[in-house]
Amino acid sequence: MGKENTVKNQVITLKNPITIDGKEVESIAYDANEITAPLFAEAEAKRKIAAGMKNVGLAPAAEFDFGLHLYLGFAAIIAINPSYDFSDLERIHGRDVVEVMGIGRNFILKSE
Repeated sequence: MGKENTVKNQVITLKNPITIDGKEVESIAYDANEITAPLFAEAEAKRKIAAGMKNVGLAPAAEFDFGLHLYLGFAAIIAINPSYDFSDLERIHGRDVVEVMGIGRNFILKSE
C-alpha cells in the first residue's frame, strides 16, 4: 500500500464520490511533496492527451496552465495511493475538479 498514514498527507472530501476498484471513494489523501519527476512528466502527458493534444506547440507558463494543475493534483493523489491511476481520477467531476486543481496550483505556486 502507499504512504497513507504519513503526517504530511492532506485529505479532500469529494462532494461527488467516485468508484475505484468497485469501492465508493468519498475522500482521498494526497501529498504534493511526493510528486516525482516521472510522475510530473506523466501528469503533463496525460493533460495533453485529455486536451486532445491541442496547442501542443504552445508552452504556457506553468503558473497559468490550469489543465496541468488538475493533472498535478491527480499526481499528488497517485503519489500516495499507488493503486489509483489517472483514469480512475478522471472520473472526478463537478466542484471536486476545482478542488483537485487547487492541489496542483498550490504545488506550482508554492512559496516558503
